Amino acid sequence: ANRTIFQVTETAEIVVEIVFRHRAAGAYLLHEFVVMPDHLHLLLTPGHKTTMEKAMQLIKGGSSYEIHKRREHRMEIWQPGFHEQTIRDVRDFQHKVEYIRMNLVEAKLVETPEQWPYSSAGSRFKLDEMPKGLASGAKAPVHVQSVVGAKAPTP
Repeated sequence: ANRTIFQVTETAEIVVEIVFRHRAAGAYLLHEFVVMPDHLHLLLTPGHKTTMEKAMQLIKGGSSYEIHKRREHRMEIWQPGFHEQTIRDVRDFQHKVEYIRMNLVEAKLVETPEQWPYSSAGSRFKLDEMPKGLASGAKAPVHVQSVVGAKAPTP
């Protein structure tokens, strides 16, 4: 079982802060996200100079560094690796947005996605629009970051 490290308000806020810091720096476009108690879902498009691997390294490495610095501990935050899916078209994009938003509801953490503070479902965060290539029907590869899990403690 994964640890629910992101149930701690401060750690969840740090993850959100890091996601938006790297987006502001142009590493990727951010279309949707949710920080669950033990993992993260992102729908993003890597920037021209960023691979998906680099984007995840920025988010995971940056949040680990900040969590360790501010909370003064050294426990493992993330499992190695991540699950990646490529978005094929507008319908696929919209399906992933819905999946990310409804994850909280299906986990019975909230009744509506907007109630969760660490999610793009509420109006607290400004997001990037769907990539123009998808809207025009072009088959440009647009990536969805599916699941990034917090690492379970080792005995």
